Amino acid sequence: MQNNEYMLSGSISKSIVKFAIPLFFGNLFQQLYNTADSLIVGNKLGNTALAAVSSTGMLIFLLVGFFQGIGLGAGVVVSQFYGARDNKNLRLSIHTYLTVSIVIGLILTVIATLLAPQILVWMGTPTDVMPDAVEYIRVYFLGSLGLVMYNACMGVMQAVGDSKHPLYYLIVSSFINIVLDLILIVGFGFGVWAAALATIVSQFVSVFMCLFKLMRSDEVYSVRFKELCFDKRMIKMILRIGLPSGVQNSIIAFANVVVQSNINYFGEMAMAGCGAYSKIEGFAFLPITSFTAALTTFVGQNLGAGNTERVKKGARFGIWCSLVIAEVIGVLFYLSATLLISAFTREPDAIAYGVQKAQTCALFYCLLAATHSFAAVLRGAGKSLFPMLTMLVCWCVIRVSFISVMVPITQTIDAVNWVYPLTWTLSTIALFVYYKKINWSNSSIIKENK
Repeated sequence: MQNNEYMLSGSISKSIVKFAIPLFFGNLFQQLYNTADSLIVGNKLGNTALAAVSSTGMLIFLLVGFFQGIGLGAGVVVSQFYGARDNKNLRLSIHTYLTVSIVIGLILTVIATLLAPQILVWMGTPTDVMPDAVEYIRVYFLGSLGLVMYNACMGVMQAVGDSKHPLYYLIVSSFINIVLDLILIVGFGFGVWAAALATIVSQFVSVFMCLFKLMRSDEVYSVRFKELCFDKRMIKMILRIGLPSGVQNSIIAFANVVVQSNINYFGEMAMAGCGAYSKIEGFAFLPITSFTAALTTFVGQNLGAGNTERVKKGARFGIWCSLVIAEVIGVLFYLSATLLISAFTREPDAIAYGVQKAQTCALFYCLLAATHSFAAVLRGAGKSLFPMLTMLVCWCVIRVSFISVMVPITQTIDAVNWVYPLTWTLSTIALFVYYKKINWSNSSIIKENK
């Protein structure tokens, strides 16, 4: 247990950075999953196939995001028990979470494969794109169990301070994903379904490696199949934090589905260009995602251990780092947008749409980083309800209302692009005000449940 306790003592900045760096590279390789699909699909199968893969991204997050939010709640519970050195409840929380994840993965497989095609219709997916989109989404969600279980195992490792092993497993699975893409699409000439198949195979490889590590471990957080269970108290604690986070993810995803439907309104080139932008944004925001994940674990472990002053100092450090890094990345993206978008598509109209979105949003990345950083700190403290409400109002109600009014009036994609900086600003202000009012001494969920 001593190996991963660096979060609880020593230099705060080194602790957070030490945890965040492997997360960054892990997220980098995970991003290669979908990016490899898009690059190979776009260049070998054409813009219609690229639009099909791109248009399913929001739908995937809509269906998966809720369960990932539950996983965030489980990670906070595990990290606080780990920080408190409560080994009995630590093991109980881990095995309850893994059991719940198995059930969720099976349910998601059935629900997603049945509902996804109809949701694509509701999103206004163009007729020429629909066959490829349905083909891709159905094969992708056949691997739901692997997707959910990988996130669960990775979440357990990260919650106890191990961000290195998930990195190793992601490197392996990412290369498998890329090699399978090349063999199936370039070599055999298969369609977009092959890109989805490559992704789910690589995800299952990650699951097997994670489980092997956890089952062979001698640490207190090791996994044993005989201990898998449904503990009502643990489920209640996980849902208390995870349910708002899951709802928040679904709210964001729903709003983004509405946004995607408005992008679809402007045709195939807009879909391809904005889809390419989204892939690059995913890479650009990886350092921030890594810092926010580190913040949640840092806050959770130290609150569990009762180190409230350390929590406050760590939160300030992580938030400021995220803001500065995000803005530097945003400026670089703004200046190199044309070159980067061109890597995904050679169509001038598609490139123009992607560049337009990049040069509207990129300079405001500091606000997006602020929102995610404040939310990460609050989540680590077990206070996930207010971020959910903030996202409901700012990223759903206001975002959808703005687009619904402005797109018909302007008849341009500018309204779709500008809604992001607008809602990032509003959510940052709301979360900052709430963050300043936190009473850290009463924020541990461990104390509340004794």
